[in-house]
Amino acid sequence: MKQLDFEHGTVTGNILGAAVPMLVAQILNLLYNIVDRIYIARIPEVGTAALGAVGLCFPLIVIITAFSNLYGGGGAPLFSIHRGKKETQEANDIMNTSFSLLCLTGVALMVIGMLLIRPILILFGASEGALVYACPYMILYLIGTLPSMIAVGMNPFINAQGYSLTGMLSVAIGAAANLVLDPLFIFVLGFGVRGAAMATVISQFLSAAFVLRFLTGKAELKVRFLRSAELAKYAGYAKEIVSLGTAGFIMQLTNSLVTICCNHVLSATGGDIYISVMTIVSSVRQLVETPISAINDGSSPILSYNYGARRPARVRKAGMMMGLLILGYTAVMWSVIVLAPEALIGVFSSDPVLMQDAVPALKQYFAAFIFMDFQYMGQTTFKSLNKKKQAIFFSLLRKVFIVVPLTYFMPYALHMGTDGVFLAEPVSNVIGGSLCFITMLCTVLPELKRMEQA
Repeated sequence: MKQLDFEHGTVTGNILGAAVPMLVAQILNLLYNIVDRIYIARIPEVGTAALGAVGLCFPLIVIITAFSNLYGGGGAPLFSIHRGKKETQEANDIMNTSFSLLCLTGVALMVIGMLLIRPILILFGASEGALVYACPYMILYLIGTLPSMIAVGMNPFINAQGYSLTGMLSVAIGAAANLVLDPLFIFVLGFGVRGAAMATVISQFLSAAFVLRFLTGKAELKVRFLRSAELAKYAGYAKEIVSLGTAGFIMQLTNSLVTICCNHVLSATGGDIYISVMTIVSSVRQLVETPISAINDGSSPILSYNYGARRPARVRKAGMMMGLLILGYTAVMWSVIVLAPEALIGVFSSDPVLMQDAVPALKQYFAAFIFMDFQYMGQTTFKSLNKKKQAIFFSLLRKVFIVVPLTYFMPYALHMGTDGVFLAEPVSNVIGGSLCFITMLCTVLPELKRMEQA
């Protein structure tokens, strides 16, 4: 597989060379859950109810993914910075520490989830009717916790070494398997919601096997599980990884928190149909944001490597290229949301009642979509350059301190009902996104200028 040269290749070429395979990989990765929802929504007679129930599982799935990104998203930038400094052994130690932490956490999450699944789903807003579908789905999904975390959490270390096509292939294998197995298990074999979970778990095992085979074989820097004595020795690396990864971890956990809060308020103000509406809106958001995440993730190792190599001009150019690509894509996608929302919603459901409520909800939710770009660009830069405090602060600000209070304040205090839930998102985007981006410009650009003058 071709390896990208982060030091001498063109910045634009490196970003596109990393981002395009990542885009394909993330679209395919998105299919894991999206395809489940598309098929589940079309199960005869119970499709809409089952879709809402599985939507209640999303916060728990997000928590599992958040832990994967805690170690992958925290370790990969540090790994790249040390590679930029030509500190190969330190980079390898960071990757091994991330892998060991990821494996230990995966086993713990699976055990805890299995023991507490029913009370957790009730906490997330599941009714007795919804538990009939949500519990079997989630119990089976939890079996694949460890392979899922390995596939997601270790993929950034493949990309950080410049093997973006290999990273894409690791996801493609699982996604292709899921596409084939979903209709087989759900409809042909008649397993229903359980079949969707079974297909996803098998796909995750295949992806994890490919990732481990590459990182223990053909990769430039190879991974291994640390012995217990080594875990204590590398406690400093573990602290750095967790510290830097906390920003992305908080973003995903708070996404889960917001979903829980939204489901509670929507259930009270609009009934179960609005939980299905939020499931549709969340699915569209995942679909729409996937290319933005790919551009950010493709830019991150270039930013980190050249920051470690003390090449400020290349860092600045990578940041500008990332911004232009994100804003250009958003302009196109936002137009589609405003002009043809039915096309996006129709991917997930053909229920006319659901469509009627989902169209205005989608337009409200994405009303200030461009300001989300500013949040993404700021957060990616802070994380890539090892700016832990700023990354963590802005992760908390938008979701915990703005969205969650607004989710309750706007529907109840302002008597906006379900509209208030969906409008809380654009208000938080404007405030949080603007503050994050302005802070990034005021802190990072002067530092790069000082680095140039040194």
